[in-house]
Amino acid sequence: MTRPDLPVDLFDFDLPEDLIALRPVRPRTAARLLVSDADGNRDEVISDLPKILKPGDLLVFNNTKVIPARLSGERVRADTTVAVEANLIERIDASTWRVLARPGKRLREGDEIIFRGGITAKVIAKEEGGALQLGFCRSGAELDAAIAEAGVMPLPPYIAGRRPADAEDEHDYQTVLARHEGAVAAPTAALHFDDALLQSLEECGVGRATVTLHVGAGTFLPVKSETTAGHVMHSEAGRIDHETVAKIRATKAAGGRIISVGTTALRVLETAAPEFGHIAAWDGMTDIFISPGYRFKITDGLITNFHLPRSTLMMLVAGFVGVERMSEIYRHAVKGRYRFYSYGDASLLLPAST
Repeated sequence: MTRPDLPVDLFDFDLPEDLIALRPVRPRTAARLLVSDADGNRDEVISDLPKILKPGDLLVFNNTKVIPARLSGERVRADTTVAVEANLIERIDASTWRVLARPGKRLREGDEIIFRGGITAKVIAKEEGGALQLGFCRSGAELDAAIAEAGVMPLPPYIAGRRPADAEDEHDYQTVLARHEGAVAAPTAALHFDDALLQSLEECGVGRATVTLHVGAGTFLPVKSETTAGHVMHSEAGRIDHETVAKIRATKAAGGRIISVGTTALRVLETAAPEFGHIAAWDGMTDIFISPGYRFKITDGLITNFHLPRSTLMMLVAGFVGVERMSEIYRHAVKGRYRFYSYGDASLLLPAST
């Protein structure tokens, strides 16, 4: 099936600036939940999920763990220094990272940067699109430990541009199911869950499974093409193991629904499904780009936050519920003053046939 080539303007909307959440609500489960299903849109709360979901449903979470990927330091050149902020976005090898840096235009190949904590790096290459490759003086586990000590949480640019990361973000920007280090952005839909809610869901007969997708900074990159066909999707490392595959197969066989907690978990599920209704263990890189016209092979429902205009995440949502319904959902959210983006509220999207 050929997917339509749609103008990116279809995924744009006006958002009042005061609806961008700079902190999460407390407790996590007090976040609002816009439920959109065959009956329309209604306003709920995350803590009501045990009453909203059905026994036999399976929630699939992304268990990646965010690393403190933002480093601060100085570029040293002759007798001059320039303050530098670098966000790690992709590991290339044991001692080399791809980064987004400010001021990137003032850095050139061969420049040395001294980061806090005594970590030094050299600019190995400047890439098209503004990314840099940094070669660090340490490698492997030694470099990981140094980054963990010197780095801070890599808050999204729409938050980091308004306030610095602090000690609260070390907890707030990490999910309770975070296990495997490697992400430079959080799988934000899962930020709304705590241990008590997970226990309540289990007692109500709602199952739980995990996949891994190490979320990259590409999740925040704008779509620069004019149409969906012109966009080149970033790739991310992920995996789904045999245990989760077995749970999904058993849920499907019993008539239960597979509900992805977040777009990142959904991308793993759809990558690991070679054909409709079938899924297998998988470990590798995915650049799957989901937009209107995509036929979902495994996923029956999606819990997700409210996303940036003109983003691939908006396109994924439109692929799941349709462009018209996506627009209705976002109009409802803005009118109802839901909180947007990573620290904002959430939605539960169920196709009309589910």
